[in-house]
Amino acid sequence: MSPSTPRNASPDIGFAESSLGQSLLRMLAEGSASNRAIADYLLRNQVRVTALGIEELADACEVSTATISRFARDLGFRNYAAMKSAVAETLQSVLQPVEKLRSTIARRSASPALESLGYAEASITATSRALSGTELDRIGTMLTRARTVYVLGFGLSTFLAGTLAMHLQPFCRHVVEVAAAGGTEVAASQLATITDKDVLVVISLPRYTLAAVSLTRFARDSGATVVSITDSPASPLAELGHQVLYAHGTHPVLPSSASAALAIIEALAVSLMTSNKANVAKAARHTEAIAAYLYGEHQIRSSSTQKKEGASRRRNVKQS
Repeated sequence: MSPSTPRNASPDIGFAESSLGQSLLRMLAEGSASNRAIADYLLRNQVRVTALGIEELADACEVSTATISRFARDLGFRNYAAMKSAVAETLQSVLQPVEKLRSTIARRSASPALESLGYAEASITATSRALSGTELDRIGTMLTRARTVYVLGFGLSTFLAGTLAMHLQPFCRHVVEVAAAGGTEVAASQLATITDKDVLVVISLPRYTLAAVSLTRFARDSGATVVSITDSPASPLAELGHQVLYAHGTHPVLPSSASAALAIIEALAVSLMTSNKANVAKAARHTEAIAAYLYGEHQIRSSSTQKKEGASRRRNVKQS
């Protein structure tokens, strides 16, 4: 395991940040089509690879066994067996703290629902420890200065995008929730005028959507700054983001967990809100604008006054 690999990183991120993971990421970026396919499979299926023979891996990657052997040698290993052993050793080092937590959760409760809450807690903790406050502040500054902040998410990430847009609206010049009004065609239309003065925040967790990747690539090619919120360096959005925030998304039942991504969104909103004294006035104006639609003390006082007035009228009627 690389000395720089965080011991508290999530399994996917920790593996990708190991020396072996970094070699695979380079192969994913610079290798031939067949080598990219193998590297991508190894990054996404580390545990499974430790149990696969060379023929099974070749079938999974749709390449020949000779290509697998050549790939292993290109990474500096004697053969496929040596590479598979290195995957297992790296994975064991990365998973050690996570497996300890997982077994603790399992001993605490046999309920899958309660175990899910334990995974959410673990995901947020691992994500928090890997994040940098400076990084969040830098992104907050970018969002404040942007002409327009576009927020994009499809599928289960749609509600995350909506939540982020709601948090940003009082404090940014202009916020557009790209996919809120419809599907891919509407989202593409919303992004048609994006420029280098704008920022796109894209959110995608497994299962990744093709539309999110293609539209993010379009925005980047148009000169926009891209902030990706995703789960792993192996995510297709990782290479497209100028800034990438990793939210640990592993879950024993669901395709992925959104708990850590939601925590990142809230942390980003807090960083933005506290970055400038002028935001106090903006927050006050926002609260004033929506106060009439909130249940609060003024409604309680109004209700109490109405009850007293009604009781007084009833007494007056009886006395008359």
